[in-house]
Amino acid sequence: MGFREIIIKVPTDYTDDSLNKVIENTLKIKKFSKIIEKKSLDARKKNNIFWQLKVAITSEELKGGEAPYLDILEIPYKKRDEKAIVTGTGPAGFFAAFTLQKAGFKTLLLERGKDVGKRKEDIDSFEENSLFTENSNYAFGEGGAGTFSDGKLTSRTKKISREKAFILQSYIEAGAPEEIAYMTHPHLGSDNLLIITENLRKKFLEIGGEIIFECLVTDINVKEETVRSVETSRGKIEGDVFLFATGHSSFETYKYLIKKGVRYRNKNFAIGSRVEHHQDLINEAQWGCTSLKGVKAAEYRLTNSAENMLPVYSFCMCPGGKIVPAAPYRDSNIVNGMSLYNRDSPFANSAIVAGMNLEKIYNREFDPLESLEWLEKLEQSFSIEGFKAPASTIEDFLNDKNSPGINLSSYPMGLLNFNLNELLPSFISEALKRGLTDFSRKLKGFEKGSIIGLESKTSALIQVHRSKEGLADGFANLYINGEGSGYSGGIISSAADGIKGALAISQRV
Repeated sequence: MGFREIIIKVPTDYTDDSLNKVIENTLKIKKFSKIIEKKSLDARKKNNIFWQLKVAITSEELKGGEAPYLDILEIPYKKRDEKAIVTGTGPAGFFAAFTLQKAGFKTLLLERGKDVGKRKEDIDSFEENSLFTENSNYAFGEGGAGTFSDGKLTSRTKKISREKAFILQSYIEAGAPEEIAYMTHPHLGSDNLLIITENLRKKFLEIGGEIIFECLVTDINVKEETVRSVETSRGKIEGDVFLFATGHSSFETYKYLIKKGVRYRNKNFAIGSRVEHHQDLINEAQWGCTSLKGVKAAEYRLTNSAENMLPVYSFCMCPGGKIVPAAPYRDSNIVNGMSLYNRDSPFANSAIVAGMNLEKIYNREFDPLESLEWLEKLEQSFSIEGFKAPASTIEDFLNDKNSPGINLSSYPMGLLNFNLNELLPSFISEALKRGLTDFSRKLKGFEKGSIIGLESKTSALIQVHRSKEGLADGFANLYINGEGSGYSGGIISSAADGIKGALAISQRV
């Protein structure tokens, strides 16, 4: 049996039969099996857009060649009596708990919010009736914030190939499309994530794990550098090892951890706003046409940088998507983006943000608690009329004016015509103007879109002092992982960080 890996170009609307023909003609063989290893869209030339595929071929008609070595993640099992308490069911928390349970721990997973089905009901009620539910919204609940923000699986983090393969295979076994294993920019879609999240929970329970929903952890009890128990809305819960994966929106968690001696420092982060366009405009700008057979919707990735100026870039671009009210607390107002698997909404949106560091901006030291307070006040300042999002056209924003009227939008809570230059910090506003002017040159018609609300959750603004696996400095059994640690961002890197924390625990205990 011979093996080959080939790279081929196929039309955007190729079929499995037409792909087989290309393979037959390329390798001069008739009988074979194939696995697509990588798939990316090449749209550099609008008159010649195609998929580029890397395909692994096995056939008796081929001579020689060896299949690549698969570096598989191993989770050694050992029967244990120790109890592991994991807080947070986002990617980091879930995969940490899943790994710990597979390694033989008695694992209890705590979640402040509701299960994903009830969470979806609360979100629907919020959008339809403006009934905001504490701990069950776009920020909090089973699956974390990522459950309702498209499920993008792109990661630039290096040295996590084994963890990434394990994560993707777990998602596929839970109902994700198999293409996530080979697409260059894979995404699950928030509709698929509802099913996937529930199925992953069932797998965790089947192997003996436990979950308590609507259980808010409010404090930790520490003695001699060891966490003995956590205080929760359901009472005190004791354990032998504790892993926190509460995400970057849970400010009260940061505060009580800092109070109990967990050390944090400031880090770079980014804030800005969402921009929104008709998807046809983005398709036309990227493809030269409003639709392309075999491709759902056009994406973009834009950056602007200049010496001694804040970098500006697009983040979490959601083609065929929707802008959502992602405030974690009732008195704040922020936005995020999401899309369903088919990406068939008439709108495209993306965060346009400026990278920054508070200490560099203000040229002084910031205590981590002061940094949290700075961001809290900014998020609260956008709460002008409930959860309506302040917005204007991009052209008005660039010209620092506020014309009557606003573009149609996917945002469900309504827009408030407002000059965002009056709400954003001046250094962010000026950076965004520079970036948006540049982006309007790069993508035809970009300035015709809208700029909406505050995007402030691209990453954590503070970072815990910890080992690379997650053990908090000065503690014997407290691990802090995922986006809330300040060391990861996005589904894959956060889940991998949780797995690393769990494996480190299993090697120590």
